[in-house]
Amino acid sequence: MDPDFLPDAVDLDRPNVARIYDWALGGTANWAIDRQFGEQAVQAFPLAKTLARANRDFLGRAVRYCLAEGITQFLDLGSGIPTAGNVHEVADDHVDDSRCVYVDNEPVAVAHGRMLLDEAGDPERHAVLHADLRDACEVWEAALATGVLDPDRPICLLTVAVLHFLPDVTGVREAIRDYRTLLAPGSAYVLSHATESGVEGEELAHIRNLVKLSERSSSPAVSRSLDEIAAFFGTFDVIEPGIVPVGEWRPEPGAATVPLASVVGGVGRKPGGRNDDAGPRSP
Repeated sequence: MDPDFLPDAVDLDRPNVARIYDWALGGTANWAIDRQFGEQAVQAFPLAKTLARANRDFLGRAVRYCLAEGITQFLDLGSGIPTAGNVHEVADDHVDDSRCVYVDNEPVAVAHGRMLLDEAGDPERHAVLHADLRDACEVWEAALATGVLDPDRPICLLTVAVLHFLPDVTGVREAIRDYRTLLAPGSAYVLSHATESGVEGEELAHIRNLVKLSERSSSPAVSRSLDEIAAFFGTFDVIEPGIVPVGEWRPEPGAATVPLASVVGGVGRKPGGRNDDAGPRSP
């Protein structure tokens, strides 16, 4: 990357998960320390890049599902560094009036997101926030302040490959509960998450190696069980086929099967006319 692009407060002392994911997807918004860690990750889990791509493809299919259901607004938490197949790019390929707010706390991700959206030249429909997704009420208020989202209409909330970097002690469960409460009836929640549940043999050893390796990054990973992951959906109705390996979630006809179970994903819908759980906390 061009060193002149380096945003203020970016940490180059440790590899960053957003920049590593960008590297795994073939992006350029990463530095040598991230690429070195990425190479080590591939040694620990040889199919790490394949898994990253499968997760990205799941994101695209989930967005298209929401569009088919009439949901054209998106709030992408922990959105990462924009590469091909961003939420707004997928949505804009199918509808003319989609709207998306990206949220991330990594300066490079935010700077690249803003640069990408500046090039798109449509500030009324897309925005990027530099914020911590755990501050649910503050993030929600900031997202609405952009004028991009209409809170009275269904919104698709996304936490794709991000919650496994936030252990429960950080308050992430309470935050996701608050977002669920704030969403209008009919909204959707898209989630993908690393797990060891149902993972066996060599893949299980590899995912454990990767989790251990992540302790050297800025955001150590945590692997949750399927039941723990399902709890993030609260009272939302999880649509078929449920919470499954990302490659098995509504694959495109004729698409090659991704034989990996260590990252699962699912989509839930908020029932109409019913509040979810308790009310949101004060900011």
